[in-house]
Amino acid sequence: MSPSRHRWFVAAAGVVLAFGIVSLLAHPSFALTAFADIFELVAMLLAMGVMLHNAIIRSKPERSFWALMSFGFALWSANQASWIYSELVRHQTIPDPYFFDIILFFHLVPMIAATGWRADLGDKQSKFHLSTLNFLMLMGWWIFLYAFIVFPHQYIHLDLVQYNRYYDGLYLIENTLWLAWLGFAALTSTAGWRRLYLHFLAAGLLYTVGSQFLDRAAVFGKYYSGSLYDVPLIATIVWMTAASLSVRDWDLSTLAPPINPQWKKFLPRLAMVAMLSLPVLGLWTALLDTSLTSSRIFRLFVVLIAMIVLGALVFLRQYFQDQAVIRLLRESRKGYENQKRLQSQLVQKEKLASLGSLVAGAAHEINHPLVAVMNHSEQLWARGGLTDEQSSMLRKIVNQAGRTRDLVSNLLSFAQQSPGEKSLIDLAGLLNRATQMLEAKRAAGNIQIRLAIEPGFPRVHGNVNQLFQAFIEIVENAIDALHDTPGGSLEIIAQRLGDDVMVQFSDNGPGILDPQRVFDPFYTTKPVGKGTGLGLSAVYGVVQDHDGQITCQNKPEGGALFILRFPAAQEPLVQAAAAKG
Repeated sequence: MSPSRHRWFVAAAGVVLAFGIVSLLAHPSFALTAFADIFELVAMLLAMGVMLHNAIIRSKPERSFWALMSFGFALWSANQASWIYSELVRHQTIPDPYFFDIILFFHLVPMIAATGWRADLGDKQSKFHLSTLNFLMLMGWWIFLYAFIVFPHQYIHLDLVQYNRYYDGLYLIENTLWLAWLGFAALTSTAGWRRLYLHFLAAGLLYTVGSQFLDRAAVFGKYYSGSLYDVPLIATIVWMTAASLSVRDWDLSTLAPPINPQWKKFLPRLAMVAMLSLPVLGLWTALLDTSLTSSRIFRLFVVLIAMIVLGALVFLRQYFQDQAVIRLLRESRKGYENQKRLQSQLVQKEKLASLGSLVAGAAHEINHPLVAVMNHSEQLWARGGLTDEQSSMLRKIVNQAGRTRDLVSNLLSFAQQSPGEKSLIDLAGLLNRATQMLEAKRAAGNIQIRLAIEPGFPRVHGNVNQLFQAFIEIVENAIDALHDTPGGSLEIIAQRLGDDVMVQFSDNGPGILDPQRVFDPFYTTKPVGKGTGLGLSAVYGVVQDHDGQITCQNKPEGGALFILRFPAAQEPLVQAAAAKG
């Protein structure tokens, strides 16, 4: 690492050294108190500003981390500002106990939350609610412990010795908890995040040890603002500030080594233990607590309130767990349906490809004897001299041979489908042409065809003839289905859907007997002689060749619905502007 990348830590060391020299050489005085109090407040505000700036400029996964850290320093700054007010404005020593001791105690809570948030781990959104609620339960339990243990000696019946003992003990546990989180985070992170966690861990360890020495000095009356006991505090603040500034040169990637699954269950189990401890503490207060009656009543009320609050969090956690399970089931079902549809499409494509090869060979073989039958029948008919019965039979032979020839022609057409040349085409124009061509198919106006095309409907890349024949086939099938339906109607809707174009053919006919088989070759519900069952199979092949999708289903209110989707063409901006003009 180049020396320039150490510049913030070198500056931090210089600040600590300067403060240490002043503390060592100066004697206790109002000027030293003012210097120390203001210096510490400025350092805390600077750290808060740097972390708040990081929360604004850094990537989204990091923002919660830096925002929580800056909030922790804001609470710390508020406590320091109260010291300035007491010592510099009112010229009084800090009272013991002091109301802002609560602010000092809880300034570590957002920092613990920031570390527990684990911004270095990716894919957090799916477990955001559960992790947050588990942590809120633990923080609520920690606040309850403070009220349960410390408040009776601070506000109910003042006992300075017990207050300081319990306050210092809980504060030490709180610092130790933060250090444990930082240590675990450093062990399970990589690259820049590990470096950041290690710097915060070292700074936090220095503060924890230094605060214990400061508390002992205060008990024996040796502490004063600006003394050497404040050096660890200043060192902690400027160290964390330097690390927060240096992250701009570090790689804070969100890739981290996988954590043992058992560790992932630690936080929920700890939250469960915290919840179960409440009735135990309530029973201890009611049966074994030897404190004054007012303190016992206060503790019982605190336990009751904590049980209500944490119980609500447990309810919310269960609710979010249920929602996560439901969402997982929906995603599993959707994935299964997508996989089933893709499998069906693959089978259909393979079926069409295999059938095309078979049909091509069979059609050629059938065509030769069929041509001979047609030629000989026509020659026999041309000779004349046949009886009426013979002429009738010969006409039937010719008609059936002609029908067979048309069937063979359809088979060859189906088997010889090729991708064809594609260009930028207007589907709206093709739909208009298709509906106009089939006007004659309407039975004396009994069938109504409505065409609705969204303004600005985009174009697609495709083969004009193939798509036109596909639309003709779908519309003809709909008209055939509506032939015997009074008030039959076919509605064609063309609209854009994201990056795709969607065309819907919806009729109010009797529907389709088996929508799952409608694209199978030779499947038809038409009478013998009216259909080969190859039309919609050919349409399916055309749509697949255009990277599109086609689905068929029966509508709940009756009738069939065909939905075609194609990728919309990405037209150049110049062409799009010209089209709008």
